[in-house]
Amino acid sequence: MSAMVARILRMTSVLPLVSGGADWQHRFRRCRHRQRSMMGTYTGKKAVVIGGTHGMGRAVVDALLAGGAQVLLTGRTEVAVQPGVHAVRSDVTSTRDIDALGETVAARFGSFDFLHVNVGVAEVQPFEQVTAATYDRMFDVNARGVFFTVQRLAPMIRDGGSIVFTTAVTNGLGSPTMSVYSGTKAAVRAFAKVLAAELLPRGVRVNTVAPGFIDTPTMGFAGAGAEERAALMKVGDQITPMRRHGTVQEIAQAVLFLGFAATFTTGVELPVDGGLGHVETGLS
Repeated sequence: MSAMVARILRMTSVLPLVSGGADWQHRFRRCRHRQRSMMGTYTGKKAVVIGGTHGMGRAVVDALLAGGAQVLLTGRTEVAVQPGVHAVRSDVTSTRDIDALGETVAARFGSFDFLHVNVGVAEVQPFEQVTAATYDRMFDVNARGVFFTVQRLAPMIRDGGSIVFTTAVTNGLGSPTMSVYSGTKAAVRAFAKVLAAELLPRGVRVNTVAPGFIDTPTMGFAGAGAEERAALMKVGDQITPMRRHGTVQEIAQAVLFLGFAATFTTGVELPVDGGLGHVETGLS
């Protein structure tokens, strides 16, 4: 067992476990049905998704495309594209890449309706073992990169548009071994609240989605292998009151609800975490 898995398991030893369960397959099928029914919902809309190559970001891209939107996505790796989407290799820690991205968005779209910022790296270490390199690496991506990317792109968002950031369930918890990661996501939450106020005169709404344990290729931890992923999924199912991990489609639904449908909502954080940190089940 890797050191990362061991740390995660130790972390969960201080959290309540619940038992019981239910068949959630019908909910997943309903989720997919709703995505298919979105055809035409976003026709004429233009969206930029930062971190849209896989996992939750890619699910947002897929839902936007299914709804008829034009999408520009970014990632640190090349991805296969389909009609209606333009992919840009871009690193949020690079000022040069951020500037080039702004030029690309301006040339491609001129202005656009929706910005989703879905980037982040996570490393788990006890407080006393955190190094300056680890701290800087996470803050460079999760906070600094996010801030300056939005600063560059926000002027191109149409009045009445919206921004949705991805934060994390850790914003509402005190999770051992996750002090730095939690700090970076709390910073993004703070950015979003201030931007909601500053962009209000333009009618641009700014909100955040805070996922819990979600079934993604890495389960939120860069470099996680099959063993780590399986262990994280098991832990997530144990400590989440709804007794399962979420799907990327469920995250996409929440993101797009805030992005388009929640027209009287700004400055809020929407937990999509199966009740983790919010619900006491009373089961043991």
